[in-house]
Amino acid sequence: MPEPELVCERAGAVAVVRLNRPAVRNALSHRLVASLAAVLAGLDRDRRVGAVVLTGAPPGFCAGSDLRELAGLAGTGRLGHEARTGQAVRAIASLGVPVIAAVEGFAVGGGFLLAAGCDLVVSTPDARWHLPEVGLGWVPPWGLQALVARVGPVTARRLAWGEGPLTGRELHRLGGVDELAGPDAAVPAAGELAARLAALPRHAVASTKRALAGAVAGRAEALDAYATRLFGEDCRSDAARASLAGYAARTAGRARPDERGRMSAAG
Repeated sequence: MPEPELVCERAGAVAVVRLNRPAVRNALSHRLVASLAAVLAGLDRDRRVGAVVLTGAPPGFCAGSDLRELAGLAGTGRLGHEARTGQAVRAIASLGVPVIAAVEGFAVGGGFLLAAGCDLVVSTPDARWHLPEVGLGWVPPWGLQALVARVGPVTARRLAWGEGPLTGRELHRLGGVDELAGPDAAVPAAGELAARLAALPRHAVASTKRALAGAVAGRAEALDAYATRLFGEDCRSDAARASLAGYAARTAGRARPDERGRMSAAG
């Protein structure tokens, strides 16, 4: 039997949800996004669960959208995929249960914004964080409000331009990471934080999260809709067409996105 693309395990009142597509650096396919949304919603309904840790199978957290899948879609299908992904990430803010991202290795593109959309972020100091979308020819189509909430609009704009990657330590200084863990220890550190939250009265944790949801999420839905529309326009540019064509051409070779979100030559 093939490995499941999403693995969920429980340790007492803490659930650990792991993106499990290591061959493609845990890239966000349509199926993985749908599974993630369903699993998180189910855990929110489970009264035995007090907190969730979201992480990725080695070598890292998530390399963003599955660009091989995206390159094979027509324009409307591409927009629909990104809109559904944005909706799934925005839904984290509306859950009563806190969700903590545990980042090791890398968080690239949509992986960066998925982590930013979680309630808390724990990262190793040397993890690579990068938003490479502008270099590929398009605006990040969702998740910018979560970035703005963490680092402010001016810094969010600079990060979204993606002129270079940051380490977890550097992003922590900017406010994008809440806690730094030891080397290769983001998941245990996030688990300890989750256990402390899970020990609090569940209803009060949920009420506090919901009371502040508007302040944190702000105009996320409207901003995502606007960014997705701009993404669609960007995808008609020569730069974006060349990037997508490159991913489509390499699909048969089973190329994989590396830590910077580009395609590696490895099979």
